[in-house]
Amino acid sequence: MPPFPDILDEALRQRLCALGVRPEDVEERFVRGTGAGGQKINKTSSTVWLRHGPTGVEARCQDERSQVWNRVQAWSDLCAKLWNRKNAAAAAVQHEKQLNRRRTRQKSYGQKVKMIESKKHRAKIKSTRQRPDDW
Repeated sequence: MPPFPDILDEALRQRLCALGVRPEDVEERFVRGTGAGGQKINKTSSTVWLRHGPTGVEARCQDERSQVWNRVQAWSDLCAKLWNRKNAAAAAVQHEKQLNRRRTRQKSYGQKVKMIESKKHRAKIKSTRQRPDDW
């Protein structure tokens, strides 16, 4: 099993391990950047592109001129994206539980009174739509 790159600090390595990211699951490529920069951007492969295979999450960084700094930033971005993805799934489950709890809880006395008044009002409006008895 190849280890994480040496340039990553220990805190980032621990976060990646906590997320269950294995170094062999991450595809790392160095590509030429895009945008302004002239000859320098066209000749050097300072952009770092990472892709986590199991989830398909990608991170790309060309913020700095240095490949090393871009590499650190790309790994950090990948970790943040995976963390957000994990938390979003947990938040969705929690949200669904809360919705179900609110949907099935018992109505308060005031809500019941208001609901009955509303039903009576609708019934009164609908009763005017009936045919007259003398037809």
